[in-house]
Amino acid sequence: MTLTLSTAVRNGLVDYLVDQLDAGSGAGTIQIRSGTRPAGPGTTATGTLLATVTLVDPAFGSGSSGVATLADPSPVTAVADGTATWFRALDSNNTAVFDGRVTATGGGGDLTLATTTITTGLSVDITSGTVTQPAGTAD
Repeated sequence: MTLTLSTAVRNGLVDYLVDQLDAGSGAGTIQIRSGTRPAGPGTTATGTLLATVTLVDPAFGSGSSGVATLADPSPVTAVADGTATWFRALDSNNTAVFDGRVTATGGGGDLTLATTTITTGLSVDITSGTVTQPAGTAD
């Protein structure tokens, strides 16, 4: 059976998910990493940590048409060299909430950067980020 969700349910699901980043007493973070993305946020992070971005609190706006958009965080300085391929989003208690794909702007990633080529000491700026809850498909 394939479910098809209403827009209200999609918005509620995406809001619940992104609200988990705001758990705890402070802002959540996003770790930008290189390498192969692991199975999920319950597994050990893989690859090289290239940069850690502190999020705005709240981190995302409310869901609309099943999409929540990241509030624009401040740029940070890279701590390692590499190609950004994935990210891990953590709440302020450092609990992993979700992982996603990183691409350059226009590449369709959940998180986009001006470039995925990261160099130690240079600025890393997120150009956009979204969390999407699809509607599903009818059989």
